[in-house]
Amino acid sequence: MRLEADAAAQRVLPAGALPDPMLRVELENINNYGNDARFNLLPARVGETKYTVLQPLPAWGKRELRREVAAADAQQAIARSVATWSELAARIKTGYAQYYLAAGSERLTLEILDLMARLEQIAQARYADGLVAQQDAIRAQLEQTAMRSELIALDTEKRQLRVRLNALLARDGAAPLAEPQALRPVPVLSALDAPALATRARATNPSLLAEEARLRGAEKNRDLTLRNRYPDFQVGVSPTQMGTRITTWGLMVEMNIPLQQGSRRAQEREVEAMVGAARSRTQAVANQLIGELAENLAGIEAAQRSEALIVTRLLPQSDLSLRSALAAYENGKVDFATLLDAQRQIRKARQDRLKAQVDAQLRLAEIERILGENL
Repeated sequence: MRLEADAAAQRVLPAGALPDPMLRVELENINNYGNDARFNLLPARVGETKYTVLQPLPAWGKRELRREVAAADAQQAIARSVATWSELAARIKTGYAQYYLAAGSERLTLEILDLMARLEQIAQARYADGLVAQQDAIRAQLEQTAMRSELIALDTEKRQLRVRLNALLARDGAAPLAEPQALRPVPVLSALDAPALATRARATNPSLLAEEARLRGAEKNRDLTLRNRYPDFQVGVSPTQMGTRITTWGLMVEMNIPLQQGSRRAQEREVEAMVGAARSRTQAVANQLIGELAENLAGIEAAQRSEALIVTRLLPQSDLSLRSALAAYENGKVDFATLLDAQRQIRKARQDRLKAQVDAQLRLAEIERILGENL
């Protein structure tokens, strides 16, 4: 896309340049009628040779308008290049967040698997003392088996995400990737920031900038089409050679006559419709961006509030519930099912926190894609 933008930038100068001049050579009386000479094609040995140098001259203002149309196309190509990078960057950020989620879920499952191994030991010890049924130890083993099955699925997901990230980074799919260690810090955002971010998005979003450049190009093309009501010119100088001498000089002016008014009016209506279409498309893109921005702001705010609630309330409560259930089970006051429920609660709380963190990252990546730059 950058190379295409470079190519579009190189079209600006030729668009406003004058056309190349033309040279015409006319050999008159090549059979030398009335002379003693024979047929010849050498300029000095024919009856008369006429040289004409012609230079096309577009009507006033057309060259500048063509240059401005090409400049708008170049700006559109640059904006498309930036938009391509913004999309690619958002996909990389999203892929990394998903990779972090899979790795975090794997670490969490391993920790809970270790906890279940300890619970199995407690259940076996109590079973050996005749305090509980063998079913408790078996249920602990079943939980561990289910977790090992989850680990296989998580490992597969991680490998798929590694391949996807390598592809986004233009690397070999089997190239090694380090384990994700941390997520980017997420700025505190809320719906109150929507007006400022919307103004920023209107000024920096590459897709919107591309549409605005297309609109400018359509407007300039409309002006250029209106200029076709006026004729283009062509001027020429014609020296005439007889023998080895230039004997006479001529000057010519040529112009087209814009008589096909029906055709021109149709072209003018066409470009006017194209301007309207470009303006509507620009407004539609702006409306869509503002809607997506508000949606992602609400999402990131909800994710941050959810994480704060989990950290301050749910995790401490779940940890306390697990400790209490473990102590009560060791004392024979609750059954093993209650202990499993407490373990599942703390696992779910930690998974929900991880998902809230990743969801905030996904929302942040979308907001930055909309803005066309990092926050």
